[in-house]
Amino acid sequence: MSLLKISDLSMNYHSIKGETKALNNINFEVDNEEFISILGPSGCGKSTLLNIISGLLSPSSGSVLYKNEDIKNNLNKIGYMFQKDHLFEWLTVWDNVLLGLKIKKQITKENIERVDALLETYGLSKFKNHHPSELSGGMRQRVALIRTLALDPEILFLDEPFSALDYQSRLLVCDDVFKIIKKEKKTAIMVTHDIAEAISTSKRIIVLSQRPAQIKKELYISFTKENLTPFDRRKEPEFKEYFDDLWKELDQCNE
Repeated sequence: MSLLKISDLSMNYHSIKGETKALNNINFEVDNEEFISILGPSGCGKSTLLNIISGLLSPSSGSVLYKNEDIKNNLNKIGYMFQKDHLFEWLTVWDNVLLGLKIKKQITKENIERVDALLETYGLSKFKNHHPSELSGGMRQRVALIRTLALDPEILFLDEPFSALDYQSRLLVCDDVFKIIKKEKKTAIMVTHDIAEAISTSKRIIVLSQRPAQIKKELYISFTKENLTPFDRRKEPEFKEYFDDLWKELDQCNE
């Protein structure tokens, strides 16, 4: 059984000027521990689709099932990373990562020990008493991810999580986030407009057409060498083949 099943999703927006169709009949499934990227031209509805799948937005029609139950009845199973880290500048790293647990009143000895272990494992333990302004952009994103993982979600939704970083930081943080997600055995769905980013992280890439968005192509990503980091994938010969294939698809979207 798939972890997530997205069936016949469509989304229409209504305004005084009339109706705008954003998504049209989207169907796909997500397996446990799979890393999927959703790729498409600017403004095609990628983030709208992510918000519907994560239960933050209701579709005009269709369904999103988590283990055959409505996703909205399982919101405790999901975690969401936005483009910005949304850390509170007046709180320490420790207080930031515990915030979700405090809001949900889940501060237990076991949870505190698990968060402490996450900070230790991912090189942030000695920064527990620092404030976000004292951290690099990459470290802030790691803190944001650990804050999300503190609630122990099964599925992570990533909305262009590296777009606010400079290019070098993006490469480094992409590696960091990918390793953490794999080590923690989480399922991830990421929205990105960056072809290279999608290829370097994903097991499968879903390409959307222009609005109203439909699934134009599903591409499974496989490299001859195993256990490559996102940075290492970029050096492999398969990378260019996938890139050229996806570039053609997105180029056709803009015609």
